[in-house]
Amino acid sequence: MKRVITTTVINQSGVLNRVTGLMMKRQFNIESISVGHTEQPGMSKMTFIVNVEDEGKLEQLLKQLQKQIDVIKVNDITDKAVVMRELALIKVVAPPAVRSEIYSIVEPFRATVVDMSKNVTTFQVTGDPEKIEAFIDLMKPYGIKELTRTGVSAFVRETQKVQAPQLNIL
Repeated sequence: MKRVITTTVINQSGVLNRVTGLMMKRQFNIESISVGHTEQPGMSKMTFIVNVEDEGKLEQLLKQLQKQIDVIKVNDITDKAVVMRELALIKVVAPPAVRSEIYSIVEPFRATVVDMSKNVTTFQVTGDPEKIEAFIDLMKPYGIKELTRTGVSAFVRETQKVQAPQLNIL
């Protein structure tokens, strides 16, 4: 099962290497990773999407990450209400004859044109990973020349939905 894990770390050389090395040694596959500065000087946040087979391995991973010297905080935010975004740049073969057709597909995704040449258009699309995947799938028939993705950035929403108690009428 895919898990979204965030870690707050001290921003210094070698931290990313140690954290990803720990995951590699334990045979966790990192499907997405993004790292950036936070609102606190000298701190960075890492967001990972990791495939974890069972709860025991997840617990082990979280504890081992927390033991790392430069790691301040570790959270599994998978089951919480989160804001999650990713950015993709996609070069699509778009000769003039099919551009209007492509643009009609692009519009609902709110993708923007960031570069254009005679027969190729580069789109920028942001959103959750499923939205990005759907956009890519729709562009494939036209021919994708190049594709790059940033990796997911995520954090927990301020307001979490409260689970209402289920009424059992039986």
